[in-house]
Amino acid sequence: MTSDIKCGNTTTAGPRPRVPEIYRTPLRQLSWHRLIRGGRTGDLGRLPRYLAFGLLGSAMIWAPIIGYLKTAPLSFSSQASLILPGSGAAASLNLEGIGQSSSYANSAFTSPSVSPTETYKRLIGAERILVTAALELGIERPALNGPRILLVDQTSLIHVEMTGPSPRAAQARTEAVLRAFFSDLDTLRQDELVTREDGGKGAIEDYKRSVAATRQNIADLQASTGLLSKGQFNAQVAANDTLHNTVEILECELDQKTESLRSLQQVLGTTPQLAATVLNLNANSEFSALIREMSSHAAELAEARAHYGPRHPEVLRAGSAYQTARQGALQQASLVTGLSAEALAELDLTASEARADLLAELVRMEAEAAGVRREFETLSARLTEETTRLKILSPAAARLEDLQRDFSVSEAVFTSAIARSQSTKSDIYASYPLVQVLENPSLPDAPSSPKRKLALAAGGGATLMLLIGMMLGWVRRALIARVLARPERDAP
Repeated sequence: MTSDIKCGNTTTAGPRPRVPEIYRTPLRQLSWHRLIRGGRTGDLGRLPRYLAFGLLGSAMIWAPIIGYLKTAPLSFSSQASLILPGSGAAASLNLEGIGQSSSYANSAFTSPSVSPTETYKRLIGAERILVTAALELGIERPALNGPRILLVDQTSLIHVEMTGPSPRAAQARTEAVLRAFFSDLDTLRQDELVTREDGGKGAIEDYKRSVAATRQNIADLQASTGLLSKGQFNAQVAANDTLHNTVEILECELDQKTESLRSLQQVLGTTPQLAATVLNLNANSEFSALIREMSSHAAELAEARAHYGPRHPEVLRAGSAYQTARQGALQQASLVTGLSAEALAELDLTASEARADLLAELVRMEAEAAGVRREFETLSARLTEETTRLKILSPAAARLEDLQRDFSVSEAVFTSAIARSQSTKSDIYASYPLVQVLENPSLPDAPSSPKRKLALAAGGGATLMLLIGMMLGWVRRALIARVLARPERDAP
C-alpha cells in the first residue's frame, strides 16, 4: 500500500492513513500544540507570520554585516617573499711557499636541529626591527602592526605580509621592514666576524713569537757553524763520498803505474833518471857525432882484431883511436849532463831506435806515476780533512734539521692561522645563511580588510539557511504526520 502527499493539495492512493486526535484541532486555534505541529500546508493565512519572521531574521543577519562594512576602516596588504639558497659555497686558494687557505659555507639546511627559516622568522618580527622600520617611516611604533610571516613547508621560502591604510603605505611598510631586517642581519654578521677576529689575535701573536724564536736559533747555528741548511750538509757528504771514490780509483791507478814502471826498469836495467840522461845525450848533436865516430873506430878495432893479433900495430892504432873517441864522448856527456866520468862509464851511451823508444816510455811512465802519486797524496789529504770536518758538522746538521722542521711547522701553523683568520672574513654566511628577496613587496590593488565578498557570502549563506528553516517549519505538520503514520503502515 502506497500513498502520495503533495503540498497544497493532498492526493491519496489507497486507504487514508489514520491521523491521531491531537492533529485534528481547528486550524485557527492558537496553542502550544499548534505551534509545535504547525498548520496545513495550503493554509495561506500563515504567510504573514512567516514573512514577518523572515524579515526579522534577515534584519538580524544583515544589520551587523552592513554595519561592519560601512564602519570598518580599509586595510591594504603588501606581500613579499624571501628565499634561502639551499647549497653551500666553498673556495680554496693555494699560495706557493706560504700555504693554503680555504673557506666553506655550509648549506643552511644541513643541521636538522636548527631551522634558519624559523630563525629569520623570529628576527623579522623582532621589536628592534619594527622600531627601526617605524623610525624610517616617521610613524609611531604602535601604528606599525607586526608582520604576518608564513613559512612554506618543505621549502626555504618565507612570505612576509604587512598591512597599511593605503596601498602605497602597505608597500612602504613592507620595504622598510625588509630593509631593517637586512641591515640588522649585516650588523650581526659583522659583529660575529669581529668577535672571531679578536678571539684569534692572541693565538696569532703566540705563533708569531714562536716563529721568530725558531728563526733566531737557526741564524745563530748557521753563523757558528757556517752550515746554511741540511741540503748543504747532504751535498758535502755526497761530495766527500765522490772524493773517497776518486781517491780509491787513484790508488789503484797508482799501483798499476808503479808496477808497470818497476817491470820496465827491470827489463831495461836502468832507472828513469838515467834513461832521461841517455835520451838527452842522444839528442845532443856533438855527442851524437862523437858516438858515431866512436862506433866507427870500434868497428875498425873489431876488424883489426879479427885479422891481427893484440900487439899488431893496426890493432893498437884502432884501439888508440877508439879510446880517444870514447874519451871525447865521455867529456861531452859530462859537459851535457854534469855527471862524472865514472858514472857515465856505467851507462850505455849508445841507444838503438828501439831502446830509445823504451827509454822514452820509461821516462813517460815515471812522469805519469809521479803525477798520479801527487794527485793521490793531495786528494787523500783533502779527504781526511773533509771527513774530519763532516764528523764535527754532523751534530750541527742534525740540530739544524730539527730547527728547520720546527720552523716549518711553526710557520705553517702561523700562516694557516692568518689564512684562516682572513678566510673567515669572506665566510660571512656561516652562522647567518644567505637570504635573498625572491618577490619584491607588492602594491595591492584592492583592500584586504574588510573582506566584502566574504561578508556578503556569509550573509547570503545565513539568509539561505533561514529560508530553509522557514520552509521546513511551513511543511512540518505534513512531515510529522507522515512520520507518525509510518509505524501503522509497516505493522503486519
